[in-house]
Amino acid sequence: MECPPMGLETLKIDDFQLHASTTKRYGLGAHRGRLNIQAGLHEDDLYDGAWCAGRDDPLQWFEVDARRLTKFTGVITQGRSSLWSSDWVTSYKVMVSNDSHTWITLKNGSVDLIFHANREKEIPVRNIFPAPVVARYIRVNPRSWFARGSICMRVEILGCPMSDPNNYYHRRNEVITTDDLDFRHHSYKDMRHLMKVVNEMCPNITRIYNIGKSQSGLKLYAIEISDNPGEHELGEPEFRYTAGSHGNEVLGRELLLLLMQFMCLEYLSGNQRIRHLVEETRIHLLPSVNPDGYEKAFEVGSELSGWSLGRWSNDGIDIHHNFPDLNSILWEAEVKKWIPRKMFNHHVPIPEWYQSKNASVAVETRALIAWMEKMPFVLGGNLQGGELVVTFPYDKTRSQGVIREQTPTPDDHVFRWLAFSYASTHRLMTDANRRACHTDDFAKEDGTINGASWHTAAGSMNDFSYLHTNCFELSMYVGCDKFPHESELPEEWENNRESLLVFMEQVHRGIKGVVRDLQGRGIANAIISVEGIGHDIRTAADGDYWRLLNPGEYTVTVRAEGYSLTSKKCEVGYEMGATRCDFTISRTNMSRIKEIMQKFNKQPIRLPIRQLQARRSRQRRLGT
Repeated sequence: MECPPMGLETLKIDDFQLHASTTKRYGLGAHRGRLNIQAGLHEDDLYDGAWCAGRDDPLQWFEVDARRLTKFTGVITQGRSSLWSSDWVTSYKVMVSNDSHTWITLKNGSVDLIFHANREKEIPVRNIFPAPVVARYIRVNPRSWFARGSICMRVEILGCPMSDPNNYYHRRNEVITTDDLDFRHHSYKDMRHLMKVVNEMCPNITRIYNIGKSQSGLKLYAIEISDNPGEHELGEPEFRYTAGSHGNEVLGRELLLLLMQFMCLEYLSGNQRIRHLVEETRIHLLPSVNPDGYEKAFEVGSELSGWSLGRWSNDGIDIHHNFPDLNSILWEAEVKKWIPRKMFNHHVPIPEWYQSKNASVAVETRALIAWMEKMPFVLGGNLQGGELVVTFPYDKTRSQGVIREQTPTPDDHVFRWLAFSYASTHRLMTDANRRACHTDDFAKEDGTINGASWHTAAGSMNDFSYLHTNCFELSMYVGCDKFPHESELPEEWENNRESLLVFMEQVHRGIKGVVRDLQGRGIANAIISVEGIGHDIRTAADGDYWRLLNPGEYTVTVRAEGYSLTSKKCEVGYEMGATRCDFTISRTNMSRIKEIMQKFNKQPIRLPIRQLQARRSRQRRLGT
């Protein structure tokens, strides 16, 4: 039986368990020899992309201390993550020990086994031992390497810990879940089947639908969880989670499949918190935005897909950053002082060029946009992988040519709270003692960061959602390992479960209400402005609206074409549940006159003012 990865990539193995014969420098130390670790922007710093030996000779080694007897079954290796260098090991021996002094080399009969390793730096290569070996320590001893490079490696060890109830390290690190869920990786077919099973288990609160198709024709399935599936209820906010826009970041996909099972089971068992969420919210889960990419990564398997296989859509597009860049349009309009006369500070229209047939827009992106425009979403989260942080808009820097710069939205305080609500309830994100995944230590920042101050990216789903719709969208990077081994899923579920629920509950923070006319009819597309925040939202088709706000007192103004402007004070408290703030607005005199004229098929007579004045004075003189 092949054992699962021990956890160099997932950081279960800590830095003190990794050792090496020699090291080129600290940034290339043994602690950097983890599968899929990524180098920093400046590769000469503390965060480089591999362990590199201080000397290039056959006496070098990379060692892992499992801290207990372990059945080792194989090794996976990669070269160095680097834009500039080409370094990888082409063959190696493996040694094991129980005391770190006496080492035994794995043999084929009486000859030392030589394992063939990498032929380039990114694609992982797995070697399974002819027979498992039991020991505490394991060493990889490079024997040959790329001729124009150095000895550099990123490693994962496959091993099963032997049972030892007295082992302190094991007890300390163990996380057990009590949830009885389907903890495995699901192919497209398996995912569809699982959604069907959940729908059959909870037919009264679930509905399966699709928002379109992928480039290869796979349907993009979503599941709705609500007490009235299939319809928008007046005053009930709509929430969405999406995952897998990068097909190889599969943890988010599995978390959403676990979440839908969990919500169904807990609803049936009478869990009050879940019942309240389901009855007060219309929840949409879209587990796989890029099923084509996922199938590529899934085919190769969890440890061997590397850092990018399956990331893009079938036609090579990064779906998450494939949306129109509305930031530039808005910022240019602000510079020209067009707002609000020529352009609104919200619902920025999609430029014409983007809608043309030959624009390089993925079919998956177009399906997402149509879905985002159709549903009155209030809050959304897209689950990503490869890091442990929550990012919030803007994702694009305002200063041209600047790679990193704080670029806040007018709703920065709300976004910071939303991001913190997820990060602070995650088991690891805000843990100051945890090791950084790759280069950035986000735990110092409370596990959250403004997207643009991490790295600028135009056309992100988050910026588009904020500028084109009413929906506030954030990205949750839910784990260091993009494609964790199946055995890691129960622990990853425990890490994220509370955060997934808490973030959904934030959709009920702020104010909500209905804008009606004097006859009590809802008014669609009315503009809701909050004094001091330069970003408005609009009412949905029935006149209902939701405005996410932090606790405080706000002056809220409603305006709609043909209606008088109305303002009132609305207060947001600290307890959960949005404050009700309804508006009744009346028609302006002018719009009423226009309506009457149209009714009687007469147009208003627009006489020049001088003619009107002359006519009036003539009437006065004649005494009429």
